[in-house]
Amino acid sequence: MIKRFLSFEWKQFSRSSYFKKGIAIKIVMALAVLYFAGMALLFGGALYFILKKTLPEIDPMTTVNSYLLYWFLFDFMLRYFMQQLPVMNVKPLMSIPVKRNTVIYYLLGKTSLSFFNILPLFIVVPFTTVLVFQGYPVLQVLSWFVSFVAITLSINFLNFLVNKNNLVFYVVLALVAVLGVLEYYAIYKISEPVGYAFNYMYAHPYLVVLPVLVLVALFKATFQFIKKGFYLDDAISKKVKEVNSSDLSWLNRFGAVAPFLKNDIKLIVRNVRPRQVMMMSFMFLFYGLVFYTQETYREMPAILAFASMFITGGFLMTFGQHVPSWDSEYYKLLMSQNIPYKTYLESKWYLMVVAVLFSFILSTPYIYFGWDIFGMIAAGAVFNIGLNSFLTLFGGALNRVPIELNVKAKAFSNTNGFNPTQLLIALPKFLLPMLIFYVPYKLINFNAGLIALALVGVLGIALKPYIFKLIEQVYQKGKYKTIAAFSEKQ
Repeated sequence: MIKRFLSFEWKQFSRSSYFKKGIAIKIVMALAVLYFAGMALLFGGALYFILKKTLPEIDPMTTVNSYLLYWFLFDFMLRYFMQQLPVMNVKPLMSIPVKRNTVIYYLLGKTSLSFFNILPLFIVVPFTTVLVFQGYPVLQVLSWFVSFVAITLSINFLNFLVNKNNLVFYVVLALVAVLGVLEYYAIYKISEPVGYAFNYMYAHPYLVVLPVLVLVALFKATFQFIKKGFYLDDAISKKVKEVNSSDLSWLNRFGAVAPFLKNDIKLIVRNVRPRQVMMMSFMFLFYGLVFYTQETYREMPAILAFASMFITGGFLMTFGQHVPSWDSEYYKLLMSQNIPYKTYLESKWYLMVVAVLFSFILSTPYIYFGWDIFGMIAAGAVFNIGLNSFLTLFGGALNRVPIELNVKAKAFSNTNGFNPTQLLIALPKFLLPMLIFYVPYKLINFNAGLIALALVGVLGIALKPYIFKLIEQVYQKGKYKTIAAFSEKQ
């Protein structure tokens, strides 16, 4: 049966509209995977010698164990925002004599083959091999290796539960936030006892059973969670909720774009995924605390320019990057109406502009760090409105991954509208402001960098009609490809 499932997966992939499309993107991503895999192998092989040379008085194994907590936290955060959870169309399988357990085991097996599970092996395998050749006890090294793999797979299943269950998400978020604050302000350094625990596990190989038991427990919890909703009536039934309409008549002053603005506001208020993105964009306001509180970064203004983009551009970079995927469930209906494409795009632009301005107002407390910092945030806000907003809309023309709005309510929904194209288009939004600021700053002074950053934004606002015309042409050209992609089952 597993062989049959693999056959279904290949047919679905090879017959989809995405197959043979975006070859350039696929080549770039394949090269990126090879690059990171190669760098991981080199890093893993050299890690022992780097630590031995840098900290000769400390055992490299002890140093690695001291920082494992940060690695696993980074792994978890990266998975939550970027990992594409494997899914399959299970509804047809529910009406035929196929065991539920077999389907669920197959789904969970797919998660174990994720790139996020394989990449750490390119670091850990050469590192453990070097340890063995350096005379470390084989049994202890192997038990440590098995523990590392077990914890990595445990994070994989925990990420599945967090993505599918609101309660688990908020519990994990609160726990990480509290421990992070305690660690940052040195109230209680959780990394120290965790480092001692890993060292103790390494010294006592029989304790490898503990992470293995955690892995088994999380696997069973994930299995039971999926099995609980694995019923045909649960998969096809819709919960009927009373809809409370809000008075949004004040938006009528925006003219032709008002109906679209109302739809977007209702979409955010009534659906799970947009609300989560809204919350995440709010967290970007605190991004500056990571950089502005460190003297090291104060000496690297280009990095501060990078941080300033995030403070006011959180909504733009989270919600905006999924335009027009937010409307994928009724995009065909929208495109069948006698509505100018420009009006539709302008509504998205106004929404992002208002979000940037609102974030800028909320960022006023950053004046505490100095007027130069606040001036950089202001210049970043102008740049976000005048250029990054247009880059975001342009990227949307190439984004043809549909989004199910209430993904948290179903166990087999696609939780990520992320695709590699977004990553490539996002790079100019991060790197371009750093370059625009850094060149005048290096040639003249700090204020010249701020002025250059703001002037580019002002120029973009002045050229808005011409830029919109170009973006509209790109959307019009790919209109029917987008409709076809959104109509396809994921």
